Amino acid sequence: MGCLRQAFFIFLLFSQSVAAKEHLALVGGMLIDGYEVPPIHDSVVLMKGNKIVAAGPRHKIVIPEDTLRIDVRGKSVLPGLIDLHMHLDLLGHGDYDRYYKFIGGTKRLPEIMPIAAKQMLRAGITTAVDLGSPLSILQVKEDIHAGKIPGPKLVVSGPWITRIKLEGVPDEYQLVIDSPKQAAKQAEYLISQGVDVIKLWLGLTLDDYKAVVKVAHKHNVKVHAHLYKVKAIEHAIEAGVDVFQHVGSAKMPPYPEKLIRRIAEARIPVIQTISHRIWIYPATLNNPGRLNTPQMQRDLPADLFTEFQESFEQFHRLAYFHDTPDEIRHAVINARQFIDANAYIGVGTDAASPLNFHSEAIWRELSALVDSGMTPLRAISAATKTNAEILGKGASLGTLEAGKTADIIVVDGDPLFDINMLKYVDFVIKDGKLWYADKPSLPELTQMGRPF
Repeated sequence: MGCLRQAFFIFLLFSQSVAAKEHLALVGGMLIDGYEVPPIHDSVVLMKGNKIVAAGPRHKIVIPEDTLRIDVRGKSVLPGLIDLHMHLDLLGHGDYDRYYKFIGGTKRLPEIMPIAAKQMLRAGITTAVDLGSPLSILQVKEDIHAGKIPGPKLVVSGPWITRIKLEGVPDEYQLVIDSPKQAAKQAEYLISQGVDVIKLWLGLTLDDYKAVVKVAHKHNVKVHAHLYKVKAIEHAIEAGVDVFQHVGSAKMPPYPEKLIRRIAEARIPVIQTISHRIWIYPATLNNPGRLNTPQMQRDLPADLFTEFQESFEQFHRLAYFHDTPDEIRHAVINARQFIDANAYIGVGTDAASPLNFHSEAIWRELSALVDSGMTPLRAISAATKTNAEILGKGASLGTLEAGKTADIIVVDGDPLFDINMLKYVDFVIKDGKLWYADKPSLPELTQMGRPF
């Protein structure tokens, strides 16, 4: 009993000393700061509150006495990752129609969205763009901001604008229009409801694109377009759409070089989302065990876990993967086109489309980009610095330097040697607050952090 009392007393003293510390420092790790430059070894990242005070070589940074030091020797320190295309309402179920029927349309989204948010934060994503959800996601965004739910900072589009209704998806996800006037009206409506960006989907005319862009830009809101076919891409260029989603993902045959050059010269942001079918499909054929893990079972309610496992049976026959073998053949050229042209490329995952789980989508997308010709350093910079710039948040996010928000991940490995090391996120700092996994690697984490 005396030993327990003594242990508790030591714990109490340590907790009080942690609370008294004004600064936090990550000491000794390899610093990858978000720029395309060599890493800094034996580094220090010094924080106060939610801001970075300094980041650089240890011998050049004075660490104040009131600092809690966390020893990260042997680990990599990076900016928090940013995902520019994900879906908070999804968790990777095999079939969209069956999924929405099982969860009652939108009835279980208040239960599902926090699971997705937690999985993303655990994967090292500190900011994410949701491109297609009911407007109820605005409340989830607020709950995350208020600290009620663990998750990344959210940028949301709400429902997409389209001329083609997507059957099997609840009506709350889509605003179907039949004229440019309606397109403009719906854009005004979405902005009045508080969305951060507008998403355009399929079947739209050039005048539809122009109408939405005019409204959005009047309110300083960016427009993201779901694009595959050449004609739609040409319309998006002419209308001034801000961000091109899915181009280069091999859904189409390789694009004309003239079109690639036009996009690259104009520095239009390209978010390829190349892994969500083309890399995920063979990875799952090679290792179907990734579909049934203890972590997935812990994350999901029992009925959802059972339903998900049933939806994965004979996954190669799922409608979602019907054209994937052709896409894999296209990808030999298509996935490289924008990379080889040095286009302005960000990173998005389309998580959690079928089998593309939030818990691993970001490192799989970065791995696919490296397979397609990026260096690991360029891919990391695209998912941090470039993504922050595309969001218009480059002044506060995306790199580790003085004055930036303290969004940081610590990885147990060297992603510059092997980009797949990004799946080993040790802990996450978002807005200066520390989050750790169920089994913290360092004793300090349990004292000052929160489990996700």
